[in-house]
Amino acid sequence: MDKRDKEKPAQPAKELVRKWLKAELEQRRPPPDPEQIRRELGWDLLRLGREPLPR
Repeated sequence: MDKRDKEKPAQPAKELVRKWLKAELEQRRPPPDPEQIRRELGWDLLRLGREPLPR
């Protein structure tokens, strides 16, 4: 038997674990509401810039 077979796997660095955990938790968050998406994309500004066409 090889000596490496008996060794425990190396423990990952705490920073790597924190990054992984943060990414996992972010994936579980529900998507933002549609109004927040529109604000972040600036769609409200586009809507304000348009004036309705006269009919």
